[in-house]
Amino acid sequence: MVFHLCGVTPYDDTVSAIDLSRHERAALCDLLTSVGPKQHTQCDDWTTRELAAHLVVREGRPDTAFGRLGGPLAAWTEKVESDAASQDYEKLVGLVRSGPPIWSAFRMPWMDGQLNTLEYYVHHEDVRRGTADWQPRELSEDLQDFIWDRLRLQGRVWFNGVPGGVTLVRNDGNGSQHKAKGGDPMITITGSPGELVLVAMGRRETKVSYDGTDAAVAAFREAMTGTQDDHLHLDSD
Repeated sequence: MVFHLCGVTPYDDTVSAIDLSRHERAALCDLLTSVGPKQHTQCDDWTTRELAAHLVVREGRPDTAFGRLGGPLAAWTEKVESDAASQDYEKLVGLVRSGPPIWSAFRMPWMDGQLNTLEYYVHHEDVRRGTADWQPRELSEDLQDFIWDRLRLQGRVWFNGVPGGVTLVRNDGNGSQHKAKGGDPMITITGSPGELVLVAMGRRETKVSYDGTDAAVAAFREAMTGTQDDHLHLDSD
């Protein structure tokens, strides 16, 4: 898939998913450097140091992949990430910035573009929204469209555990909507794709609106509690 974003390349306006991934990676690393190792994030109770360690391990230690889904291997993954977090913070961020090791599957162009774009977008927002005074940033049309495509492709999986149905509506001028999951009662969630995918990943700090009965919306939110890492890692690993 090819996206268009003027001003990103010096030659033409063609932007690929790889460009989006690399942009989010660089922006996240700049932010990690700026805020330091101790800031809380929106991803569980991780600090920025722990988040950086997770990203290094994700791309460089394939033996930890299944542990991110829970189960008996979770303790091993946690140990490897804890060991990684003990490194110098600047070194950790540098490893994230330099990208996957040459032998990593995430180094492959398709993997980088299709799997890392969402990973780095979500974790970028995890850091941005780790403080009380965060504000939404303006995303490119290309990134919004990429995220919307992923919501259409995988929304049924991401919302599988919620009671009732879920319809997603874009409010960024596109006007598209997508029934991510059928069922009754149906709730409608309206927002930009960037905000909607954060809801799908179980994030709390989002700018969306809900349309449905109070009971249906409350049941949805309760069902999404605790799903954040599971959903992102099901998409990425």
